[in-house]
Amino acid sequence: MPLALLALAVGAFGIGTTEFAMMGLLPDVADDLGTSIPSAGHLVSAYALGVVVGAPLLAAVTARMPRRRVLIGLMVLFVAGNALSAAAPDHGWLLAARFLSGLPHGAFFGVGAVVATGLVAPERKARSVSLMFLGLTVANIVGVPAATLMGQHLGWRATFLAVSAIGLVAIAALALLLPDDHGRGANGGLRGEVAALRGLPVWLALGTTVAGFGALFSAYSYITPMLTEAAGYGDASVTVLLALFGVGATAGNLLGGRLADHALRGTLFGGLIALGVVLALFPLLMRAEWSAAVGVTLLGTAAFTTGSPLQLMVMEKAAAAPSLASSANQAAFNLANAGGAWVGGLVLAAGFGVTSPAVAGVGLAVLGILVAGVSYGVDRRRSTPLATGRLIATHVPPASKTEARTL
Repeated sequence: MPLALLALAVGAFGIGTTEFAMMGLLPDVADDLGTSIPSAGHLVSAYALGVVVGAPLLAAVTARMPRRRVLIGLMVLFVAGNALSAAAPDHGWLLAARFLSGLPHGAFFGVGAVVATGLVAPERKARSVSLMFLGLTVANIVGVPAATLMGQHLGWRATFLAVSAIGLVAIAALALLLPDDHGRGANGGLRGEVAALRGLPVWLALGTTVAGFGALFSAYSYITPMLTEAAGYGDASVTVLLALFGVGATAGNLLGGRLADHALRGTLFGGLIALGVVLALFPLLMRAEWSAAVGVTLLGTAAFTTGSPLQLMVMEKAAAAPSLASSANQAAFNLANAGGAWVGGLVLAAGFGVTSPAVAGVGLAVLGILVAGVSYGVDRRRSTPLATGRLIATHVPPASKTEARTL
């Protein structure tokens, strides 16, 4: 695998760290800025909104620019957003800075996935995407806990300065390791990129992402009360258990990338089924500390097995606009985050018990399988006439040997 993938992984590590570290810093931010924790929670939403808005928008407006320049520019914006977060004098400033920090998130992963697949042989495309995503999953093991500890001991502003420094390292790595002449986006510009997203297969692929990862976030959004109230862990142990989730996610990401290069759709279906089974077992797994630790790890493994297949499938469905489609898939991940948390919150509010969000996630996993099945049916229906046509054409005998050689 080329070293340029390391540069993409460094950028992904910084993005993953700044996205999830805020959740552990909310009490410190609220105390320092004189606001409530619920109000500080809007900082998480502001970042997610930036991802949803920025992913398709930035990918579209930079469609005809060299992708190396786009990736470096996105990391510059990322560094600026985190530096402004560190300097925020009040809650409103920090809210705007967090929105700015989220803008390059989806476009970086979207354009980065296109670049990653272009750096390797066709049979290694999914693996290359998984190696870029490796930075995101490792951030959950190392980056987020380290950033949280730094914020608690040195102040939350130090965390955002450290993330800005990671962004500068990523810029240097991209400039040094990514080839100068790596391709441009679609020649059709903004109109051509948007037109390529109109097909039903693209939207079915995006729908699979929303439903599949919505299943994950239905449970993961409420993993702390599950671990403390159902499994009996103390609050201090939750950080370690979340690192176990990161370990499982890293393993699932690498496994999914390797398997998807051999059977893309089979890996996707297998991952969604495994996710549904793990979520269905969650009420049982949360009855003891040891089984809860196993359950958290398996949750990360099952969910992230589908990450690379989903990203690659969306890119293949919109081959004329892979950057925009890939970035739109990142927006779909964040919609899944918000939608899954909402579904999990509904069942909790209805009084079904602390592990009920996981059971609700089973329904979303089944929905993801159904949408993926419809997508598979649509693909087969569209490919059958073409296959028949090719079969007939190859059986038309040429008039002469000369014509045969010409054909």
